[in-house]
Amino acid sequence: MIRGLEHLSYEERLRELGLLRMEKRRLQGELIAAFQYLNGAYKIDGHKLFSRACCGRTRGSSFKLKEGRFRLDLGRKFFTVRVVNRRHKLPREVVDASYLETFKVRLDIAVSNLV
Repeated sequence: MIRGLEHLSYEERLRELGLLRMEKRRLQGELIAAFQYLNGAYKIDGHKLFSRACCGRTRGSSFKLKEGRFRLDLGRKFFTVRVVNRRHKLPREVVDASYLETFKVRLDIAVSNLV
């Protein structure tokens, strides 16, 4: 706990420190990691981790990801499923960013309104 902020509520402390809520920070980190996987920043090939939508009739971005099908509800908690669902809700200019820094700046703006 930071001294002088003990009496404030969680939202007021976050506002005072200029931070986002934990859910938004987690989402932001996951979307940045997915961007890096898809653009080859990691040794693991992102195209093996995520599957691309098969047809070219996609609305929004030209690079849609396909959500995997699971027999159990446990599969809905996987990183790839969480990222695909949230990535499809992002605006086109965020998803189509070509550089990581551009993606981060545009994502900051989009995430503040997303969750």
